[in-house]
Amino acid sequence: MFDFERLEVYQKAKEQNKEILGYLRNNKQIDSYIRDQLKRASISIIINIAEGSGKFSKADKKNYYTISRGSVYECVSLLEILFDEHYLDQRQFSIFKDRYETISKMLYKLIDSQKKL
Repeated sequence: MFDFERLEVYQKAKEQNKEILGYLRNNKQIDSYIRDQLKRASISIIINIAEGSGKFSKADKKNYYTISRGSVYECVSLLEILFDEHYLDQRQFSIFKDRYETISKMLYKLIDSQKKL
């Protein structure tokens, strides 16, 4: 087992990605640019957590976890666009946003744990 597979934030991000990809698969009428951006940002969260966990220095780990957290923010802003354009109802928007908020907080703790002692 790889280190990142043991991280709860990785597991939550992976599950959220599965939900986002399923949502996009079932909503083909969404603009292709927004679909692509959301898909890429969602995947970026996961792969940057994984890549960061494999780095040796705290500074390198922190950088990848920070990039991952930035991708969380990107996903939320894209979801807001989808909500504003009526591709998401309030319930689904809130579910997705709440999950991203949890992931963001978990990443913040990971980032904070990489401070030099």
